[in-house]
Amino acid sequence: MLISNVISKSKKKVFFQKNSLIRVPIRLGEDSFTSGSISDRNLMRLINAINAFKSIMNVHNVTYYKAYATSALREATNKSYIVKKVFENCKIKIEIIDGTKEAKIISKSNISTIISPDTVFLSIDVGGGSTEFSVMKKGKIISSRSFRLGTIRLLNNAVSNQVWEEVRNWIDKKTNSYNKITLLGSGGNINKIFSLSKTKEGKPLSRITFNKIFKQLESVSYFDRMINYSLNPDRADVILPASRIFLKAFEWTSASKIYVPRVGLSDGIIKDIYDDLNKEELNSGFL
Repeated sequence: MLISNVISKSKKKVFFQKNSLIRVPIRLGEDSFTSGSISDRNLMRLINAINAFKSIMNVHNVTYYKAYATSALREATNKSYIVKKVFENCKIKIEIIDGTKEAKIISKSNISTIISPDTVFLSIDVGGGSTEFSVMKKGKIISSRSFRLGTIRLLNNAVSNQVWEEVRNWIDKKTNSYNKITLLGSGGNINKIFSLSKTKEGKPLSRITFNKIFKQLESVSYFDRMINYSLNPDRADVILPASRIFLKAFEWTSASKIYVPRVGLSDGIIKDIYDDLNKEELNSGFL
């Protein structure tokens, strides 16, 4: 859950200030990607988490919010039941979004701050159940697609060679007309790798450095990754499969560097809420 302050000096100058960011490792995907449905145990954990989020929102006097669910819930056979139970117990309505909308929301995050007109980016947002790939030019999405390729799926051996081949073919098709591609990464795993690299904020992480950190992480045990690199238990296992996705993107695009602006879906949701409120004002004649 991300809580942000929106500071508006004018309609053209708006600042989004992060107030609180909280993660809870429920991992609904471990249910939906293996058994096909969300278990009663994880439903209760989800309800408890959302009620906790709701209390924190009240403390922060949150005025507007959105609750989105991505691949883990949209692929669950009992998703309608889960959404219903959450609303009954929390009075929070969850909207299940598809991969296309997810990619569009991610693009609303503060990625434009590092976009240069002459750079073509392949944006990669790695999640537990899916990865969103977007080709971006001049700050706009040229093409995007969501693939059922995520860290939890990889941990559970739920990704076939065919999926990897589909990703490769899509990347080849969408990027082969450009001379040079630069990667743009988002998600908790790439953020952590960026921190470990000690790269200066705003500067790109080189492919060589990325690969070096991956080798270091891969060479030690799960427990040593937690101890030596200060990784949370729910990060220490997924950081390797996430890294492999980025390494494949490096290989398939021949990119030499990746920018990590430390933004993602939650940041995009904040912008999405703001845009929706502006549309309402415009339709009401206030703008």
